[in-house]
Amino acid sequence: MRALVAATPRWALRGKDSLARSSWDFPRDEKLTWPSQMLIIDEVRDEVRDKVRDKGAVPVRMADKEGSMVWAKCGMCVLGVWMAAGSGVAESGEELPRRAGNPVFPGWYADPEGAVLRGEYWIFPTYSAAYTDQLFLDAFSSPDLVTWTKHERVLDSSIIAWCRQAMWAPSVIEKDGRIFLFFSANDIQRPGGPLWNPDNPINHVGGIGVAVADTPEGPYRDYLGKPLVGDFHHGAQPIDQFVYQDVDDTYYIFYGGWRHCNFGRLNEDFTGFVPWENGELFREITPEGYVEGPVVFRRQDRYYFMWSEGSWGNATYRVAYAMADGIHGPWRRIGTILQSDPDIATGAGHNSVIQVPGTDEWYIVYHRRPIPNRGRDHRVSCIDRLSFNPDGTIQPVRMTFEGVEARPLP
Repeated sequence: MRALVAATPRWALRGKDSLARSSWDFPRDEKLTWPSQMLIIDEVRDEVRDKVRDKGAVPVRMADKEGSMVWAKCGMCVLGVWMAAGSGVAESGEELPRRAGNPVFPGWYADPEGAVLRGEYWIFPTYSAAYTDQLFLDAFSSPDLVTWTKHERVLDSSIIAWCRQAMWAPSVIEKDGRIFLFFSANDIQRPGGPLWNPDNPINHVGGIGVAVADTPEGPYRDYLGKPLVGDFHHGAQPIDQFVYQDVDDTYYIFYGGWRHCNFGRLNEDFTGFVPWENGELFREITPEGYVEGPVVFRRQDRYYFMWSEGSWGNATYRVAYAMADGIHGPWRRIGTILQSDPDIATGAGHNSVIQVPGTDEWYIVYHRRPIPNRGRDHRVSCIDRLSFNPDGTIQPVRMTFEGVEARPLP
């Protein structure tokens, strides 16, 4: 394979001053920095270069004034620095497509919620860290799925006063000119449960909350001043909410951890729920294999219900789905579409879905664990294509390092 002349990494101009290493072990006193114009790697250790070459990497000359030579593979982590495929020109003169690379932005992020808001792509992920460090949410925006801008701490515990830990799994939707950001907080437990400590109230109160803003980047405020769902119903821990607007403008919520999934109807102003005919606020709709992370979308008059199975902390994590003719089901399980690939990554799950408005183009946004995986919270956010068979079923997702091509919104 010939050497490529690569353009500026997609987020180099907006990146942090330094990035944590993740794929290879190096002395702790070493540090890689982002110059103001271009990523420059001064040297690549021979043994690391050999490892990268063994994985099918190619030499890439970065388009900086010093012409540093590095070994890279589109979208993979080399020396702890995320190299984007970018736009470029092969030595043959052939124009190369601009690609996002996976992960799509640096840092440990999980549970990515993808959406189209105000003419841009947005991703709201969970900051992947120890529970007591998960006190904020960052957001990322892009005009084309390749160039991403980071919006730091759009929501944090200074805004949500009842959040003590574990701010997780955002879900975002626009209604009546405002942006509603749903989230989970505190990893709430039940009295008598295995994680209940009567002497430590940090997870005695919590659940699903709502923040609201006039723009996707905020500033947000606590919409209710308390959890929207703060109790256990049908055995479901109140986490991992997904809010869906149906074609008749009814807004539904799907949520639940601990292998239970509930389904409810939000009221007009998102302050509560419209009871079902039996008076209950929620119906349990747990499909076979469900663990957490529900997401729902509609395509060509069919409804798709996705969820995560296995354990979020290891390689068994994966995504399965069901189909139905209506939002109320009945849901027919089809199978697994995203799972570990020993050549790419493990623990792929907790996804969302983006449709390019007005088209039949779809993307799956998900997190996965780099190989080798160095820690429980080492998860990164990625985007790959979501494709369908003629009968409407979903084709297995092929995880990639190079990611998706640039796709400006219509």
